[in-house]
Amino acid sequence: MNPLSIQLYSVRDRMTPDPRDVLTQIAGIGYGAVEPYDVLSDPVGFRGLLDELGLAVSSAHAPVLSDKLAAVLDAAAILGTTTLIVPSTDPARWTDRESVAGVATEVNEAAKQAAERGVRIAYHNHWFELENVIDGRYALEVFADELDPGVILEVDTYWATVGGADAPALLERLGERVRYLHIKDGPAVKGEPMTAVGQGTLPVDAILTANPAVEWLVVELDECATDMITALTESHAYLFAKSPK
Repeated sequence: MNPLSIQLYSVRDRMTPDPRDVLTQIAGIGYGAVEPYDVLSDPVGFRGLLDELGLAVSSAHAPVLSDKLAAVLDAAAILGTTTLIVPSTDPARWTDRESVAGVATEVNEAAKQAAERGVRIAYHNHWFELENVIDGRYALEVFADELDPGVILEVDTYWATVGGADAPALLERLGERVRYLHIKDGPAVKGEPMTAVGQGTLPVDAILTANPAVEWLVVELDECATDMITALTESHAYLFAKSPK
């Protein structure tokens, strides 16, 4: 079983008033790591809080494709992570091969700069990279072909399913490029709230075994039909039960 992390966007409404309280709850559930979505706001203080609670940083979503890259790399060093992830791009850039190649060029250039600091760059998908098909292949797969060898993917299995992909089959085809998974569950319908992992329509068990190159499972529930902390607790229990004993 891959180690479990949690994308803190899931608890964004609770992070602002009292990050200590929600991070304490996350540690208490049993998650050993977090994936922040804001690395530039007081990384020193945030790292201190995580250390106090025994939480690592598995990876981080950050404005990699911007003029903030140098500052983001500095923050990554403070937080102790060597994986920075492009969280999203303009959906309009995924409709044709030339535009997709342009996104890949930007990611590759950022990855070259990051590599000088010992950091690797990943890309995180939404639904539109799968909704768009180019010459019979998902735009995300066309994109992967254009990436330098050191660039990896964090496949959001929920949004890939919403976009029309068979998530386990997609993970198999993408192979060693995939090192992180966003694990979610729910009805796989845009605009509908998600559920705890194992309580929705996604083939979670098949997803978990589809790609042996995966290093981390990152739970993220963008919106949830139930209490978020309860859903994250149930998600952890479901995934922990799948780990070898």
